[in-house]
Amino acid sequence: MMQLGPMAIGGLGVGALLLLCFLGVRFAFAGAIVGTAGLSILLGWDTGIRTAGLAPYASGANYTLSVLPMFILIGYLAYYAGITQSAFEAARRWFGWLPGGMATGTVFAVAGFSAVSGASSAAAAVFAKVAIPEMLRAKYDRRLAAGVCAAGATLDSLIPPSTLLVVYGIITEQSIGKLLIAGFVPGIVSALVYALIITYRCWRKPELGPRITGYTWPQRFQSLPGTTPIFLVILIIFFSMYFGWATPTEAGALGAFSVFVFALKNGINRGELRQCLLDSAKLTVMIFTVIWGVLIFVRFLGFSGLPQEITRWVVSLDLAPIVVLLAIYALYLVLGTVLEGIGMFLLTLPVVFPVIMALGYDPIWFGIVLVKLSGIASLSPPVGLVVFVVNGVRPDIPVRDIFIGIWPFIFADIVTLGVLTAFPEIVTFILKTGT
Repeated sequence: MMQLGPMAIGGLGVGALLLLCFLGVRFAFAGAIVGTAGLSILLGWDTGIRTAGLAPYASGANYTLSVLPMFILIGYLAYYAGITQSAFEAARRWFGWLPGGMATGTVFAVAGFSAVSGASSAAAAVFAKVAIPEMLRAKYDRRLAAGVCAAGATLDSLIPPSTLLVVYGIITEQSIGKLLIAGFVPGIVSALVYALIITYRCWRKPELGPRITGYTWPQRFQSLPGTTPIFLVILIIFFSMYFGWATPTEAGALGAFSVFVFALKNGINRGELRQCLLDSAKLTVMIFTVIWGVLIFVRFLGFSGLPQEITRWVVSLDLAPIVVLLAIYALYLVLGTVLEGIGMFLLTLPVVFPVIMALGYDPIWFGIVLVKLSGIASLSPPVGLVVFVVNGVRPDIPVRDIFIGIWPFIFADIVTLGVLTAFPEIVTFILKTGT
């Protein structure tokens, strides 16, 4: 019988993992099963099982990981505190006079909510409940109304606190604080590009999104106090990490405490607080389970030598770095249509990240670009996770209509991605000016 080498075993392991995922096995369990089996084959049964058992603890017993439950808690507290409704109402009053102004207001409201939330699916669900009924009452095109809620939700993965950026930092051993700081400007740029696309389309076809008029300046200013928690969390998280006053976990804890105080002021009851804590715990456990399971698989890949060999092969090709980078972009756009962001990162980064480093690209910049790619993929058919979340909240709007509604925003995202690729300083300049 032919003896397989470590790299061949590693390649078979990647194929087995993809097969299990397509068969419907949960990503965490598929990674743990394949990783444990692979380690046992490479190292022997006893050593392989022990290595598989130690891998999750060795990487998981890390203070850095404690930032995840803090950011998740901020998001759920913000929802139960009614910050979503306050953000949308303020955005409607300030931007409603523009062509498609309520849709533009929704984009900026989601961007603001993203500063107190870390999950795109949560943002999509919340604004599908809050914003779509208001836009439909104002005679907005339902495709635009649903599309803007789905597309706007992807900003949640870019604007801190971002779960995906934390996961990327853990896998690649990059500074989570720098990643979170670097996400602010690209997130704002993305929101502005969305707003420009909406304004242009509704200017050309006013029936898509009529202007909302009638709000006085005093009424606009009266809507601002409800958005105070958003600006407070932004200031706490950004400046405390930017100037080195707090670690990401400490900044997250301060942000969570601020939103908690606001929730108490708004009259959150004991049942809502209990549900908020339970939801935060459930999502935290789910994310940690995925991380632990795939860390076993990553350890197996390391012993197989497959990532290092792929890196050497790619670097030896007579191709310009930008060509390899564009190929990596294409890979993530395809994978992202069938895998959710965390699973996709955990599966691919052990192989892709060494290539990126060998080609000389900035790892912080690549993290931001990768999250942007994940956002585009989460909108794209056939899966389009956030599209189905919006449809789940609003089953009266067919999935087909939502997919039609998000195409202008996918175009906007591709434009933004091109800008970030051509001018990486948009991501990195803010880190160079910090202390």
